[in-house]
Amino acid sequence: MTHDKRKSMPDLSALKIDPAARTMPKVSFGKILFLSGGLLCIVALIALARVVTQKNVVDVIEAKPFIQTEGTAVLNASGYVTPRQRATVAAKITGRIQELLVEEGMQVAEGQVLALLDSSDARERLRAAEADLQVAQAAVADLRVNLADAQRTLARIQNLHQTGVASDHDLDKAKAAVDSLRARLELALQQVQAAQTRKDVAAQDVENCVVRAPFSGIAVSKDAQVGEMVSPISAGGGFTRTGIATIVNMDSLEIEVDVNESYIAKVSVGQKVDATLDAYPDWHLPATVRTIIPTADRQKATVKVRIAFDRLDPKILPDMGVKVTFLSTPSEHHQRTSVLVKREALKEHEDGTCVFVFAQGRLQRRMVKIGESLTNDIEIVEGLAPGEQVVVSASQPLRDGQRARVKQ
Repeated sequence: MTHDKRKSMPDLSALKIDPAARTMPKVSFGKILFLSGGLLCIVALIALARVVTQKNVVDVIEAKPFIQTEGTAVLNASGYVTPRQRATVAAKITGRIQELLVEEGMQVAEGQVLALLDSSDARERLRAAEADLQVAQAAVADLRVNLADAQRTLARIQNLHQTGVASDHDLDKAKAAVDSLRARLELALQQVQAAQTRKDVAAQDVENCVVRAPFSGIAVSKDAQVGEMVSPISAGGGFTRTGIATIVNMDSLEIEVDVNESYIAKVSVGQKVDATLDAYPDWHLPATVRTIIPTADRQKATVKVRIAFDRLDPKILPDMGVKVTFLSTPSEHHQRTSVLVKREALKEHEDGTCVFVFAQGRLQRRMVKIGESLTNDIEIVEGLAPGEQVVVSASQPLRDGQRARVKQ
């Protein structure tokens, strides 16, 4: 029975692992080093391929057309934008501000009401003057009635005097009464005129309580508040304002610069000027010399020059800093068309100066010829066309034919 059980159990000796097979095969250090180096080379090649195939991210600008009809720059100067028509509006009388109808930046028209002063006292004076005028006019009416009666009496006495009934004394007395009433009537008429004048003055005092804009423009400052006293003359203590608001005629803006007297001979009336505002250094404004002030500042050794803008723009504001370039007049009238690019776009090459143009997803190296140097731009007279996309910065070194994309 026991023999049958052993015979039925499976033979497990075949599942035993040979102890010799458990031992790992020995690998030499040289083989490990060789395999590691190969793996590193594969990783480096993959990274290099990724870098080579990655597109260069570039920042581009558009080449702007630059049309110059004048000559080259002969003189540079700096100054400020100033208005020819600027006024600090004040009241004609001393009074307290009752209502202020102007704010900074408000567009005002000529004659528009800016402020109202307290006019209660002025209106009382006007009513008193009107009453005086009515009294004077009533006195004139009474004197005219008396004069008419005296003239009738004189006529009767003259008739009686001719018949011998009235004496010479009665006639002289009647004539004196008529002459006296005529004189009193003349005086009354003069008093009516004086009363009318006083009424007009009182009415003008009421009108002076209304402060109006002297011309059309923009209010650039509000110099007083409701409740403050204003006066046309300066009062001590600082409690009285002399101005209510400052109005500037924006159509009269121009440039004022001081030119060294050693170079004033290079400036003439009607000369063309290229102006650049400090607030917008890339914006070139054509201008023309309007006048040269015929006097010099002995302390600064300068002569004041006023320059008119050829075109005005709402972005031009009073007291802005501005740099101007006086241009020479060429002997032969010609027009040169070129483009302007940023200084950062210029690159040095072994053959000269170049720029990189972005077109159809690739970069193109262009050799260019430089013209005039402006504030932040460079004139390109050859090698570049208006409207082309010029690279100013990039994420990788620039190469001709390199694939690239524009930075978003």
